[in-house]
Amino acid sequence: MTRYLVGIDNGSQSSKVTVFDERGGVVAEGRVPLRPNHTPAPGVVEHPDDDLWDSIAAACRIAMEAFPGDPSEIVGVGLCTIRFCRAVLRADGSLAQPVLSWMDARVGAPFVAEQDDVAYVTTSSGYVTHRLTGAFRDTAANYQGVWPIDTDTWRWSEDEASYAATGMRRDQLFELVAPGAVLGTVTAEAAAATGLPVGLPVVATANDKAVEALGCGLLDPTTLLVSLGTYIAGMSVGERNIDGASDFWTNFGSEPGRYLYESGGIRRGMWTVSWFRDLLGPDFAAAADAAGERAEDRLGREAADVPAGSDGLLTVLDWLAPADATFRKGSILGFDGRQGRAHVYRSILEGIAMTMRDRGDAMAAELGTAYRRVVVSGGGSSSDLMMQIMSDVFQAPTIRVVGDSAAGRGAAICAAVATGVHPSFEAAAAAMVVERDRFTPDPSAAAVYDALRAVHADVTAHTDEVYRRTAAIVG
Repeated sequence: MTRYLVGIDNGSQSSKVTVFDERGGVVAEGRVPLRPNHTPAPGVVEHPDDDLWDSIAAACRIAMEAFPGDPSEIVGVGLCTIRFCRAVLRADGSLAQPVLSWMDARVGAPFVAEQDDVAYVTTSSGYVTHRLTGAFRDTAANYQGVWPIDTDTWRWSEDEASYAATGMRRDQLFELVAPGAVLGTVTAEAAAATGLPVGLPVVATANDKAVEALGCGLLDPTTLLVSLGTYIAGMSVGERNIDGASDFWTNFGSEPGRYLYESGGIRRGMWTVSWFRDLLGPDFAAAADAAGERAEDRLGREAADVPAGSDGLLTVLDWLAPADATFRKGSILGFDGRQGRAHVYRSILEGIAMTMRDRGDAMAAELGTAYRRVVVSGGGSSSDLMMQIMSDVFQAPTIRVVGDSAAGRGAAICAAVATGVHPSFEAAAAAMVVERDRFTPDPSAAAVYDALRAVHADVTAHTDEVYRRTAAIVG
């Protein structure tokens, strides 16, 4: 009998639920967008009403309706939700207020109760776990930010000062379990809302980035994962809890005792690609559609004919200025009449790749390791041109895996370990993460990028003063 596993991936834009077979094949899926955030005041960013649970339940129903097998053959469900969120609950587990988004200023500050009936403070995964199972239990690996957690032991701190510093009492916090442990089983009420079988084990995973990394097979310290999303990050794994690093930060991983290292990233990373595509207007999109292409695919095809280095065009991706340099802006430099839209598009992709190479190298140097291969995930990985540029810039094999829901797959891997479908995280990842494509460096392009990276990295040293002056005039 084939056994099936469900991966729940509650992301920033939507909730995605995927049913996998034990070899990682996608059998059914459902996706439901989240509603726009509620932002009634500066610094307040909330998920309206009960939107997280409602979207997850609806996506589960869609996936289960599409599942062609016997529901009894589904053996577990892994739960992954957005990190850095905060849920405040009453004693019965209901929301005392809307779930705070990771963008809400309150999640970066000590907790202050805003209602008289607050009994628990937890993450979004803790809240959804309670909705699914009735248990007040959560994964330890989704507690980043302001929480009284001991990152060495993966348990609540034994230092009373940490509770005073975070504004939380020990009795307000859920029981913690490790990734790959069973949180509870689906209740009859949750089964009615989701379509999941009653009694199905619900399994702990980690934070969304760590689960995405597991879903890409990131278990080897010599592999770098570059996640091409709205926020672009470089990630690697190891077994040391490193505090105070300058070029990366340490996060809980998706396997007990393993940590995720995250390099500096690019805010509004792949947003920049969408921004440029939309600037081309509806006529360009209509022409691509008439030819049976997406607008991004047409741009990629055109840009593939542009030489490495985009005939001198350099893009620096500071569209969203950092907090320590609020004057800074993005730059596209080097126009001389040779370039068209394909050059701009390619230059944006090259800017992403060169920035992440520099930030990945800085992390590797501080960790004392070297990356022998690069795995690329996220929507941007669907572009063959982006994959080849990444390989040329990193001068390493660049890999794309099968499937477009890495976090859902990572959640299913945790469920596979917990339910005995596979004996270990390593075995589960080997079985369920399948390499789709491998891109190797083109020596001539790699040489161009190797020389250009030093120039690209030096641009802000020259433009910062310009943008300080323009910001004083026009903002």
